[in-house]
Amino acid sequence: MQIQAFFDPNTFTVSYVVIDETTQSCAIIDSVLDYDIFSGRVNHQSADKIIAFVEQNNLQVEWILETHIHADHLTAARYIQNKLSAKKTPKIAIGEGIFAVLKYWVEAYNIGDEVAIDGSGFDHIFKDGENFTIGNLKTKSLTNPGHTPACGSYLIDNSIFVGDLMFMMSLGTGRADFPGSNATQQFASLQKILSLPENTKVFTGHDYPKDGEEPKWQSTILEQKTHNVFAKITSAEEYIKAREARDKTLSIPKLLFPAIQINLRCGDLPIKEKNGVSYIKIPLNFI
Repeated sequence: MQIQAFFDPNTFTVSYVVIDETTQSCAIIDSVLDYDIFSGRVNHQSADKIIAFVEQNNLQVEWILETHIHADHLTAARYIQNKLSAKKTPKIAIGEGIFAVLKYWVEAYNIGDEVAIDGSGFDHIFKDGENFTIGNLKTKSLTNPGHTPACGSYLIDNSIFVGDLMFMMSLGTGRADFPGSNATQQFASLQKILSLPENTKVFTGHDYPKDGEEPKWQSTILEQKTHNVFAKITSAEEYIKAREARDKTLSIPKLLFPAIQINLRCGDLPIKEKNGVSYIKIPLNFI
């Protein structure tokens, strides 16, 4: 198995291409659609880097995987799917917690005429513990609610891709104060992942390096259990107290409303209005 990471410095997101070298099949995890919040313009620079890598290495993308509905970046899933569908159309997939997220946010945006709450906008919805393959790589989807109801991880061989469940050591875990978030569930999800063999490689969805530092995204279960400021807390009560205290200090992600709105659509832009322009809705006095 080969893993190629792509770091986006604008959203601090790490996207991955996971390759089965025996078949040249691969999966793309947590892609990024570039969006300028000030100009309202999107571009495909980050996604095109991944597409170029896939094409240069003659890879066949089987899956475009989302670890959750992101609030800090837009997904390029649909763009990548359309660009790479000449041979075989990759499937866009997410975990079964998506139903709760769709129910809440489709109503919040009042976009039920565009986005189905039954999950049919995705090509596949994984159940907890569902097995699938990337070429010959045996892969398991695990649900990890807490940061959001739709959070999930992908266990591939001896590596797990955890999205925003865990970060690198000083950052701890993803926040648990979004609508539908739950610190109690997040603690249980952490224990589920931390029970994996200690040599399991952990790949996170973000890193926020200090000035002069290089971003990092790979660790092991042992390193997380030993050094992660939140993951090493073994008491549910202490974890919830620490997580909630930390969340009170955090600002709302600047891309929350644009990101969720696009990500519910797998990266499709809203339907163009009569003037040929797509618009993003920003609900006022909502949060």
